[in-house]
Amino acid sequence: MFEIIKTQLEDGILVFPSILILLMIFAYLIFRIVRNLSLHSNKTGEEEFEHLLRDAGYLNDPSQDIFYGKMNAWQRKYGYSRLYDEAAAPAGMIIDAEPVHFEYGGKRWMIEFWKGQYGLNTGCEIGVYYTEEPDLIIPNLFSGTFYKCVDNANRLIMAYTLYKNGEQLFHRKEKHWWLTGFKPGLFSEPMELTMHIQIVFHDTGMCRSFIKAMKRIGYQEHEIMTNGITAEFLFDKPHSPQPLSRTEETDWIIQRNNERLCARFQEITKGCVSWPEKLNAIREEEPMLYDAVINVGKTRKIFKVFEKLKGYL
Repeated sequence: MFEIIKTQLEDGILVFPSILILLMIFAYLIFRIVRNLSLHSNKTGEEEFEHLLRDAGYLNDPSQDIFYGKMNAWQRKYGYSRLYDEAAAPAGMIIDAEPVHFEYGGKRWMIEFWKGQYGLNTGCEIGVYYTEEPDLIIPNLFSGTFYKCVDNANRLIMAYTLYKNGEQLFHRKEKHWWLTGFKPGLFSEPMELTMHIQIVFHDTGMCRSFIKAMKRIGYQEHEIMTNGITAEFLFDKPHSPQPLSRTEETDWIIQRNNERLCARFQEITKGCVSWPEKLNAIREEEPMLYDAVINVGKTRKIFKVFEKLKGYL
């Protein structure tokens, strides 16, 4: 285009309408290029975020600003061992645990609830597990029950609402084996959190067996509402002994670090609208925080001990 204009100037034949049209075409092409680059960048950012989240085993609920576990997340193949709860605090997760053990249909079942601070996230979980196998006895490592995550046919319809100091944070309901929710950048002490839980069982026998187990660990009859097939209750202060890895002193140290991470996250992402924006801001200002953002909930660190257990399963 510029060569044409130069020729016209040299020949003294500069036609203003022609130049104007050429300039308009040039401007339009520049606009299209810039717009396409911008759209590609946004798409790439969204795709990167979704890929990272799926790889961690989670999905995003932007309406509540939470992450939650996928149905067939990689965590499903690891089942449950008490050692996982013991590994949580050393991995930076200060969470209350409430395992409920009961028998039904020829199997030993366990439904466990968790709530607390998962590193950078305030969150909670309900997990459903069972086994027909005898307990494991592994010298110098583990003596106890290893549970499998229930199969699709044995998933339960579950719901919870998580509150912090009486204020609702988020709500989830789904037929699942592992109903979770994690709110990034929010700091909480486990004692500040309460779960209002509702579980629909397969039949009245299963519900009755579960409620009996709840009473055995310390829940009172008036604390559990039921219609025969559904149990509804609050999980605030755990009745079960907590993992030995949790002590008052170490909890305080770990929580101060979690609190600092959350404050830094809020500072860096202030004004960011989308998750790609937040990730880019974190990468630029504090790359060390990036892993904490992506490693949602229970990370692969928790399940490392499975490699030692699987030879006995």
